[in-house]
Amino acid sequence: MIVVTGGAGFIGSAIVWALNERGDTDIVIVDDVDHEQKERNIAHLKYERVVGIKEWRKQLYSGEFDTQNITGIIHLGACSDTTETNWEYLKDNNVEYSKDIIRWCHDHGVRCVYASSAATYGDGTKGFSDDPELFNELKPLNLYGKSKLLVDIWARDGGYLDTTVGLRYFNIYGPNEWHKEHMRSVICKKFDEVSAEGVIRLFKSDHPDYKDGDQDRDFFYVKDTVDATLFFLDGAEGGGVFNIGSGKAQTWNQVAEAMFAALGKEPNIEYVDMPDKLKGQYQYHTQADATKLRAAGYTQEGTSLRAAIDDYITNYLVPDKHLGE
Repeated sequence: MIVVTGGAGFIGSAIVWALNERGDTDIVIVDDVDHEQKERNIAHLKYERVVGIKEWRKQLYSGEFDTQNITGIIHLGACSDTTETNWEYLKDNNVEYSKDIIRWCHDHGVRCVYASSAATYGDGTKGFSDDPELFNELKPLNLYGKSKLLVDIWARDGGYLDTTVGLRYFNIYGPNEWHKEHMRSVICKKFDEVSAEGVIRLFKSDHPDYKDGDQDRDFFYVKDTVDATLFFLDGAEGGGVFNIGSGKAQTWNQVAEAMFAALGKEPNIEYVDMPDKLKGQYQYHTQADATKLRAAGYTQEGTSLRAAIDDYITNYLVPDKHLGE
């Protein structure tokens, strides 16, 4: 049995879909299915049951949950809102919850793969190396990034990374992210704008080193993300924290151009002022250092930005389909 926390969410439901694709259905989804799009995320997937977050945590702590057949836990359940300001909430939901699951897996000899984030790298001035010796030098730009970094440091210092895997996801996008509201990818948020109005509006740059729209990210398609995640679930030896990204930064302008190409339209980009609430918290550049990922034996190349955006738009956004539908 595989437990997927956050299993009705974006990457979580994609994990369940990928498990189904290879014939695995003995899955427990841990999530609060509190959004109609989360309901759609799992409506066509196969799994044993859904357990609410509070009930799962209660059962896990008390020992009531049937744990005999669990072979692995993929822990993706967290608040992923980078603008969240309630630290007590993040501390409980992102930090303590993750610690409890990692500790439980360690004590019971169960494989644990948990979600960290590229938000731990802050403005990138310290680089993007997933070397554990560098964790304490990182300075996230928001409380979400702080919550993820604290778990990585705790897991390292507690010796849990000998067997536990933390994955620092970079800019993940793709089907099943509709419920994420303002935290959806730009591709999802701007799809209606591009398809209906024939224009996309991107943030102007307030950084002298970047022209408008040339702020860049390491974009990674969700289908590639789940492939890399399952690689570590399936028994890549040992543990550690690993970057999950393409290793290549690409600009928002390139994203926009790929979106117009997928819709058969000429690029039409307008630049607007960045909201004040994002200033000081905005990452102008991210690029995964994939050295450790490759050293661990993962050799798959990610889907190109153009091909992935074309697949996302053509097969999911235009027909309004979720994975598995």
